[in-house]
Amino acid sequence: MSPEFITMLKEAANMFAFLAVELTILFLAISYLVGILQEYITPAKIQSILSSRNGKGYFVAALLGSITPFCSCSTIPFLKGLLRARAGFGPMMVFLFASPLLNPVIIGLFVVTFGVDVAVFYFAIAMSVSVISGYALEKLGFEKYVRKEAYETTESSSGCGTSCGEKAEKVEKTSCCDEKPAPVTSCCDAKPEPVSCCATADVEVNANGQATMTVKEESRWVRVWRSTWKDFKQVLPYLLLGISVGSFIYGFIPTDLIAKYAGNATWYAIPVAAIIGIPLYIRAEAVIPLSAALVKKGMAMGSVMALIIGSAGASLTEVILLKSLFKNQMIAAFLTVILGMAIAAGFLYTYLFG
Repeated sequence: MSPEFITMLKEAANMFAFLAVELTILFLAISYLVGILQEYITPAKIQSILSSRNGKGYFVAALLGSITPFCSCSTIPFLKGLLRARAGFGPMMVFLFASPLLNPVIIGLFVVTFGVDVAVFYFAIAMSVSVISGYALEKLGFEKYVRKEAYETTESSSGCGTSCGEKAEKVEKTSCCDEKPAPVTSCCDAKPEPVSCCATADVEVNANGQATMTVKEESRWVRVWRSTWKDFKQVLPYLLLGISVGSFIYGFIPTDLIAKYAGNATWYAIPVAAIIGIPLYIRAEAVIPLSAALVKKGMAMGSVMALIIGSAGASLTEVILLKSLFKNQMIAAFLTVILGMAIAAGFLYTYLFG
């Protein structure tokens, strides 16, 4: 191997190691803190305060979206819950726009990767466009493009009813496991003793073949950590993919090539980056480290901003899922907002800081 190739390989490996360690620590720390916060802000509370009767509902929806670390697709099940709870249409749309764009992991990655100034600009654009778009869509009457079946409440086959804390016979209790032994198919499998849904059971078998079960209540802190670690394992492949591609670009792709086609002098780079981002469905955890390498190689920050917003804010998979909730007119409006936000952010950043 030539000395030049070895040098490029070392640069790529160093970049990979640095980003892998830094972003892993950041993801785990922020996700854990958000998990603790979500212990106190339940979905039921969120649904109860998202009202469009006053202006506060729109800003509350944006703020709640900013503390829920969802990707664009995982926002859809939560949106279904809001629809069935008859939350305000405008605030629901604000939540749909803001949730995948403003979660703390993305903001933290922005701060670490591009600096506080870029992170604040991104947050301000995503927050303001989400609120304005949600308000405008409601005032323009786009609620009529929500499918009627989206408001229907589905029956649960679980013995605990439609939620973990509600049995079919409407027994009042503080948790789904405060009742007598339930059927095995329910969320609280029948045990000799009541077992919390958040408990762990250790089973020991003695020499006579008799089993003894010891139930241990799991603390809130441990439960949140388990959830954080589970989320991290799900995101890890995407994170490593983004870091790997970014490290390869950083080490092997010539700077002049990227600067030529995606630099400040190329006016079409911003809309192209925004359009490309949507069908690619690159998670923000992957596209941000990838973008860091592109910036170091000469890609304009405006184009990077458009790519991140386009990829994190919408995807083809999300559009398919939204078809079960929205009619085509609403889906077109949703894509228009995300695409417009991405392009506007790119050009505005170039105008202000370029």
